[in-house]
Amino acid sequence: MNNKQDIEPILITVDEASKKLCMGKNTLYKLVKMKGFPALIFPHKILIDLNQLPTWLSRNYGTYRN
Repeated sequence: MNNKQDIEPILITVDEASKKLCMGKNTLYKLVKMKGFPALIFPHKILIDLNQLPTWLSRNYGTYRN
């Protein structure tokens, strides 16, 4: 029997991604602006593709400079 709590969402908010990655929200907002980051950006909401995030992170490891 499927329970709604057992289903992992495909798109997550910046706050949720911040907790999963143990990363500050401000840093994550900067990453979202990088070319190719797996996110949908709406006027008042940013949704991050949880399935594509690990691939993007591994391909861009070490490219972010503050």
